Amino acid sequence: MFHSVAPQRRRTDVSPDLFSSSNASHTMPQIAPFAALRYNLDHIGSLSDVIAPPYDVIDPQLQDQLYKKHAANVIRIILNRTEPGDSEDDKYERAAKFVSQWKSEGVLKQDEVPSYYVYHQEFTIDGHQYTRRGFMARVRIEPFGEGNIYPHEETHPKAKVDRLKLTQATKQNNSQIFGLYPDPENAIITLLDEATTAITPIETVDHLGVKHQLWPVSDPNVIAKVSELMQDKPMFVADGHHRYETAANYRDLVSKELGSLPSDHPANFVMTMLVGMSDPGMIVLPTHRLLRGTERFSSAEIMARLAGSFDCEIVAGGLDAANTVWSNMESADDQGLIGLYACNDDTWVLCKANPGAAAKMETLAANQSKDWRELGVSLLHRLVIDELLQSKGHPKPTYVHDADELVAAMRGEGSQAESDSDEPYTLAALVMPAKLSHVEAISLHKERMPAKSTYFYPKLLSGLTFNPLC
Repeated sequence: MFHSVAPQRRRTDVSPDLFSSSNASHTMPQIAPFAALRYNLDHIGSLSDVIAPPYDVIDPQLQDQLYKKHAANVIRIILNRTEPGDSEDDKYERAAKFVSQWKSEGVLKQDEVPSYYVYHQEFTIDGHQYTRRGFMARVRIEPFGEGNIYPHEETHPKAKVDRLKLTQATKQNNSQIFGLYPDPENAIITLLDEATTAITPIETVDHLGVKHQLWPVSDPNVIAKVSELMQDKPMFVADGHHRYETAANYRDLVSKELGSLPSDHPANFVMTMLVGMSDPGMIVLPTHRLLRGTERFSSAEIMARLAGSFDCEIVAGGLDAANTVWSNMESADDQGLIGLYACNDDTWVLCKANPGAAAKMETLAANQSKDWRELGVSLLHRLVIDELLQSKGHPKPTYVHDADELVAAMRGEGSQAESDSDEPYTLAALVMPAKLSHVEAISLHKERMPAKSTYFYPKLLSGLTFNPLC
């Protein structure tokens, strides 16, 4: 679900020399500029009326709001709703018809020359303003695990089937994936920013108050220099794993249909937002958990079950102490800290992993790297929930990004909690987010983090650019 308020807590990891050595032997997959299909502002008026967050964070209520906002809102492409009498795939064909109609009517218009599209996002967290800077390009597709593009989270077949049907119907990338690359000096985005000084940006503000700006940069000299600077860079997929794997599947289908694909065929590439890992606007927020289907533990039971693996302490104040617990965790900046809320006696328990936890994880996750085993989310799910609390097989958690949001959800309040059940929650957990250094290290081990290990804020907009695939 896309939240109605911006998250209140932040985690950063932008040390300038984190990525300068371990990636020196890697080669960045080929990137290329592209002539984007974009909304014609002379036709639609305000870009704010037609953009949307990514499809996978849009709930039915927001979907309906976006439908009503403008007849050409991108929601009709990225998340076309099922209408009465629809067969299984009608919504995808309807999305494709909108693309065709809007192109013929001039609502969507393709740029005349290939460009890199510089994309800035200005946002505020805890009263501090940040700007995340990146650029959109086509990235040549490689199978995960076989080249220099690294995933960090698991994917699910159902989502990939859905996105593949949409791509086959529309024959374009409708939303960009989010890729990270090491650039300790931020040289690449600095070069691109300098090339935008004489270009008027396209601007829009989303419903969270995030300001988005886009500049097409088509100077051949700048494009050549950027492409050259990117050649020794790996890419880590931050968000859009399903869309990336869908692009690979689509390429394979097109190749099979045509017999083979020329190396420059657009289906060999996927539209990607590329952001330097050392950019000061790279913010990673936590993703806390609310669970159903577990025992209703007391704080004494939690402490007894975690004894030997965690040093635990009670935090007074009942459910409302969530912010105190999180503040302590955030200040300590320790992956081994986990906050658990015991429903049975309305008490928070702050748990710190000790050497016993590491020893147990070596047994429970013997095939995983030390980096993976030390992640807060790994400790929470593999050791605490599955093993020590004996709650393996619980229903999918509800994920929230803020302690206040967690408190509201535990009380059954607030529409922002992503949930498909009215059953009360039986356990809540505050957990540290993975840092960018963890994303890099674990990706290079060719491992995948547990689901929702990272939350890169803010989300990228859909509707700024489309990448035609034919």
